[in-house]
Amino acid sequence: MSSGHRLRDVEQQRPLLVGEEEGVQAVERIPHGEAKPLWFIPDCCGMVCAFITWLLVFYADFVVTFVMLLPSRSFWYAVINGVLFNSLAVLALASHLRAMLTDPGAVPKGNATKKYVESLQLKPGEVIYKCAKCCSIKPERAHHCSICKRCIRKMDHHCPWVNNCVGEKNQRFFVLFTMYIAVISSHALALCGYQFITCVKVQWSECSDFSPPVTMLLMIFLCMEALLFFTFTSVMFGTQLHSICNDETEIERLKNEKPTWERQTRWAGLRSVFGGGPPSLLWINPFSGLKLPTLLPRRSWRGGAEFSV
Repeated sequence: MSSGHRLRDVEQQRPLLVGEEEGVQAVERIPHGEAKPLWFIPDCCGMVCAFITWLLVFYADFVVTFVMLLPSRSFWYAVINGVLFNSLAVLALASHLRAMLTDPGAVPKGNATKKYVESLQLKPGEVIYKCAKCCSIKPERAHHCSICKRCIRKMDHHCPWVNNCVGEKNQRFFVLFTMYIAVISSHALALCGYQFITCVKVQWSECSDFSPPVTMLLMIFLCMEALLFFTFTSVMFGTQLHSICNDETEIERLKNEKPTWERQTRWAGLRSVFGGGPPSLLWINPFSGLKLPTLLPRRSWRGGAEFSV
């Protein structure tokens, strides 16, 4: 092994010889033929936030379906809006699940070994970086997440609402989640406005199966929820598209990091996130490429609970 190959500890900023392997854990390996494990972060705050997200979506679906649509005198109005709202809600929750349960691009733990570095066939004098926290070789544009306890490729940020990092492999699902939540929030606001006008015209008689005060409270809470969700997810959706088109993650923007990589064009950035090829419905379909897992627990968890798939 050439002494010109250097391994730099990114935390302590001191050069380490490649042969230095103190404290290096065993590299994670998946036996040949065994499917990749399901990614899950056992973070209490993240799990509570994810539960609240689902609870609020179910609440919105309940109010829209049982308070506003089913009591409606117009059959086609109720059917069309019911199918549309529930379809969008399913797509939003599916996107949320995939953003939460997809490996965001975690670097294998403990791969900072002499054997692995030799396999990289580095040029003399070339410097690579090791993360002192998870003992892994840190690829370009990767950052360590203290919650996931892993280095994540092209990490944008850690989002508690999806209980996961948003990174190279799950950014698409996060973008779809924000898009669908923004759409169903605007749909709920429109339905609430129409329902309120209708109820005022008939003086709240035969307006809902619930009493006028209960109906009013449910609709007011839904309007507040929808307005808050629409504002938040619209901003996040726009921010994510801006990051993708500029080939710059949120962390890189906040740290004002100068790009050492060749930036992609806007079109190339969109294709790399949404799966390549020409634009199609597959780009906005969170079920595309889905492989159903079998949840069999593995012997140990490394940086997030994992289940055999």
